[in-house]
Amino acid sequence: MQQEGLKTIAVNRKARHEYFVLESFETGIVLVGTEVKSIRQGGVNLKDSWCSIDGGELWIKGMHISPYEKGNIFNADPLRVRKLLMHHKEIDRLLGTLKQDGLTLIPLSLYFKGSRVKVQLGLCKGKKLHDKRDAAAARDAKREIDRALKTRNQ
Repeated sequence: MQQEGLKTIAVNRKARHEYFVLESFETGIVLVGTEVKSIRQGGVNLKDSWCSIDGGELWIKGMHISPYEKGNIFNADPLRVRKLLMHHKEIDRLLGTLKQDGLTLIPLSLYFKGSRVKVQLGLCKGKKLHDKRDAAAARDAKREIDRALKTRNQ
């Protein structure tokens, strides 16, 4: 994802392990005060975060942004619910898809696009235990093949 002007801040690696990502979206995020400075220092965790649509607006919950250490009394709550910015037509389409198919919205990564903080959301379907085992077996097989090719080419 390292394109021109993009700088990855945090990646939710657990999301790709727990879910099948069917589609991804780029959204903006509403931040207050010293949260951006804390994000620039890498004080963000997406591990247990998720998104919901309440009142026609998109919200991210469970995302932890550490308080800025040089901040003051105006530091925001680290686990506060933050609003995501997306067009209403896209939110309405997502809402229909989420209700109909039983899918969920999971933040996949957080990155800077220019000077703005963006969130990559994934429209996800949960993996069953056997799906996780299959993915692990495929990953191990690929690793063994790469190792064998490397030793053969030396």
